[in-house]
Amino acid sequence: MWRIFRFMQRRDRGYAFLCLLLVAGQVWVDLTMPDYMSDITRLIVTPGSAMGDIWIAGAKMLACALGSALLSVVVGYFAARLASNFSYTIREKVFHQVTDFGAEEIKRFSTASLITRTTNDITQIQMLVAMGLQVMIKAPIMAVWAVLKIVGKNWQLSLVTAAAVVIIMTVILILMRLVLPKFRIVQQQIDDVNRVTRENLTGLRIVRAFNAEGYQEDKFEDANQNLMATQLYTARHMAVLMPVISLVMSGLSLAIFWLGASLVNAIPVSGLSALKGITDRVQMFSEVVVFSSYAIYVVMSFMMLVMIFMMLPRAQVSAARIEEVLAAKPRVEAGKGQEGTEKGSITFRNVSFRYADAAEDCLSDISFEAKPGETVAFIGATGSGKTTLVSLAARLFDATKGEILLDGKDIRDYSFDQLYQKIGYISQKAVLFSGTVEENLTFGETGQEITEEAWRKALDIAQAADFVENLPGGSGASVAQGGTNLSGGQKQRLAIARAIARNPEILIFDDSFSALDYRTDAALRKRLSQDLSGTTCLIVAQRIGTIKHADRIVVLDEGRAVGMGTHEELMKQCDVYREIALSQLSQTELEGA
Repeated sequence: MWRIFRFMQRRDRGYAFLCLLLVAGQVWVDLTMPDYMSDITRLIVTPGSAMGDIWIAGAKMLACALGSALLSVVVGYFAARLASNFSYTIREKVFHQVTDFGAEEIKRFSTASLITRTTNDITQIQMLVAMGLQVMIKAPIMAVWAVLKIVGKNWQLSLVTAAAVVIIMTVILILMRLVLPKFRIVQQQIDDVNRVTRENLTGLRIVRAFNAEGYQEDKFEDANQNLMATQLYTARHMAVLMPVISLVMSGLSLAIFWLGASLVNAIPVSGLSALKGITDRVQMFSEVVVFSSYAIYVVMSFMMLVMIFMMLPRAQVSAARIEEVLAAKPRVEAGKGQEGTEKGSITFRNVSFRYADAAEDCLSDISFEAKPGETVAFIGATGSGKTTLVSLAARLFDATKGEILLDGKDIRDYSFDQLYQKIGYISQKAVLFSGTVEENLTFGETGQEITEEAWRKALDIAQAADFVENLPGGSGASVAQGGTNLSGGQKQRLAIARAIARNPEILIFDDSFSALDYRTDAALRKRLSQDLSGTTCLIVAQRIGTIKHADRIVVLDEGRAVGMGTHEELMKQCDVYREIALSQLSQTELEGA
């Protein structure tokens, strides 16, 4: 867990050191009060003591109490400031790390888990830091200082105090052994609740359409019940601590005064040494009172540690989960930023790819070349590897074998900024962000500014200008998170326009025409060929009509390229392509095309 704190900024370390000094001052003030209590006790029972001396000792004791309260407020302020700054820094680190993750890392951690780690887990650490600076630092300082104050004063009273400390520590160790594994499970179960809730909200329309509210409620109930049961287990066990602490503290006070009374009564006050005996009794009574105060401070310090022990196991689990994210090294790393000698070409040379958890390759020995300005299309049955192939071209993954050349250079040699200035990527599922239409069209950074003229032209090419103008506010119309207030076709057209507005060298369409009607599809492809004739296009599609005019079509079957050529060539030479074509269009339609 302490490795997490290496991210603490220099200013925050200054706050932590200041808190340490203030806490030490607070402990010194607190442990000074029993000394004044001893003075007051001695003055009261000493004949001839002046009332003014008692008032002075009382005033000093009151000043210590007020000073302790003031220092406590100041420590609380700086602790809260430090905890907030620290959680801000960690949250920022985690967010930036997740931003650098590839698809493989996202799959490894899961979206629900990453959300929990960025929110709930960091909150657990923030609470620990805020409480720790006030309690975790104060408790050991107070315990050690109080022990030093009473050590050597009376071995019987010291033995009773030591027995109380042993009892408390034994109970704490037993409970920690029981509940620590459960705290790990709690965070995983929070992931499950998060996952089920997110899934239900995302698919709310489908849930209602299939009358599956009861099924979803049962799924949430199971996840919620599991979390509740685990939390009840930990809460019930940790609830034992406070009664034990109270019992030990009360028993310690009773034992000290009972044993102290015996020690006082054991001092003789008769005979010639009666006056000395009375003085010794007063001195012993004063020591018992002071010893009782210091012993209570010792137990109180352990009681404060109990508060931390109730938070520490869960915070430790959270810290381990956060560190797991921060320590994860993305497999897709940026290159050194070399530029290619061409513009708009992409070449696959004997490329194979296997997912991390797969037993065999999902792409095997794929080779093709897309020259500048050409359109290369990919078609095949579901699961044949089309999306994976264009994901390699966009470097969402790195090829397991072979090499991919972009503009004549290995794609791994480019920095991410260089690479994604060259590529416009439209994913299989159109993703829009909350904001306005214009903000979505100008999303991200490019090598050149996206002007209004550029994004309006992109809207026109993507066949989206008409429906955007009819929206309330036009290009200033609001887009909900994920584009839920738009239809599937509208989202796809806006996603295509967003990629075109960047003016990339290569456009990658990952089945990005699936929600478009045939008329819009044809009009969009016509504008692409007219207005973006110099742009290289890679198109994944299910419709023959979408790709039949491509310069080259690659036919995939179970991860292998079983055909490559124009539509006419493949109709003659490739059985797989001909089978797909005849399943969609009649022989007359194909011949007419």
